[in-house]
Amino acid sequence: MEKFTTLTGVAAPLPLINVDTDMIIPKQFLKTIKRSGLGKNLFDEMRYLEDGSENPDFVLNKPAYRNAEILIAGENFGCGSSREHAPWALLDFGIRCIIAPSFADIFYNNCFKNGILPIVLPQEQVDELMREAEKGENARMTVDLENQEITTSEGKTFRFEIDSFKKHCLLEGLDDIALTMARIDSIAEYERNMAQERPWV
Repeated sequence: MEKFTTLTGVAAPLPLINVDTDMIIPKQFLKTIKRSGLGKNLFDEMRYLEDGSENPDFVLNKPAYRNAEILIAGENFGCGSSREHAPWALLDFGIRCIIAPSFADIFYNNCFKNGILPIVLPQEQVDELMREAEKGENARMTVDLENQEITTSEGKTFRFEIDSFKKHCLLEGLDDIALTMARIDSIAEYERNMAQERPWV
């Protein structure tokens, strides 16, 4: 998993509440177990018209936001089913950070496991960042995970809270597999001891 330290990029405004995982990546795209290739279908039903062409009114289709790495969203982002394909699709598109007043719990935790930083801020602060993001590609934001700060293009800073263990995992690029492998010597020693103490197992 790629480390997350400091990110400076364009923030796309998505002022919608209750964006569920089926909106993020519709069910027909869940057949794959690969983490790559889902970005083209991110927000598929909002992003494309019935004839398959791009919806010019959708934020990520606008020239200023095609390379957005930060998403400013409404409350309860990522609700619905627990599909891990949702953070996969966001990451494959290029989104590394989502800022919202609240997230669905499973989606929130899945983000950390896939190298995405979900940040919870009070509604009034999200509204302020939303207005900043609406300025387009010139209004780039910097997210500093180590110092837990978001800085706007105008130099205004917002502090955010994060669980210390989740922060450590993102800073070091540790997913569940990497965390397990970091303990491989202890696991091997346990298995050896078990084999001696309980050879019948």
